[in-house]
Amino acid sequence: MGILESDGGSAPVGPVVEGWTTRPRPSRMVLDGRTVRLEPPSLDHVPDLFAAFSTDASGRMWTYLGVGPFATEAELAGWIGAIIPSEDPLFFTVVDKASGKAVGVFAYLRIDPANGVIEVGWVTWSPLMQRSAVSTEAQYLLMKNAFDGLGYRRYEWKCNALNAPSMRAAERLGFTYEGTFRQAVINKGRNRDTAWFSVIDGEWPALKAAFEAWLRPDNFDADGRQKRRLEDLR
Repeated sequence: MGILESDGGSAPVGPVVEGWTTRPRPSRMVLDGRTVRLEPPSLDHVPDLFAAFSTDASGRMWTYLGVGPFATEAELAGWIGAIIPSEDPLFFTVVDKASGKAVGVFAYLRIDPANGVIEVGWVTWSPLMQRSAVSTEAQYLLMKNAFDGLGYRRYEWKCNALNAPSMRAAERLGFTYEGTFRQAVINKGRNRDTAWFSVIDGEWPALKAAFEAWLRPDNFDADGRQKRRLEDLR
């Protein structure tokens, strides 16, 4: 049962990936943009991050994350200290260049150099960067490094299927929804169905052009409000 009969011809196979070689793993580095700088996490970031995370008085930003909230700087320092040496996930601190303050954390994870697949996750955005040019440029810098810097073929985003803001963010950034894995994991004692999204290398040039057009200073008014939406530039 389940065995297909042969018609005498060859079984279908996927297209050959010409010249493919295993890609390098991402390294600890600084990625510098116009509004934001990404850098390896450090205990020096803890005071800024604790202050930024504390602006979320409701604790809502932690609902779908596997960690937090952190009641004290010492608790946050314990987590930051644990992620500093991590290779996968490979974490980055987000520094707002206007203020010089650390305002968020995120990471590459499930890094697969042999197949050229990498995921972005652990998106721990404080209210200081949510729905801002800083958050969009941070995502752009990691995506650009994955495709242009490392030559990966597939860039993934996964989130709790109940996390509607995360799903909307993925779609705004140009990811394609691929389906939901039911009962994928247990997070903080609760079931998580995981929604999968991706960008592949053939889609990247058009997305890159849209990101760069959206991020230009002339796309923002004097109050920092966008003139054209990222979605409209694709």
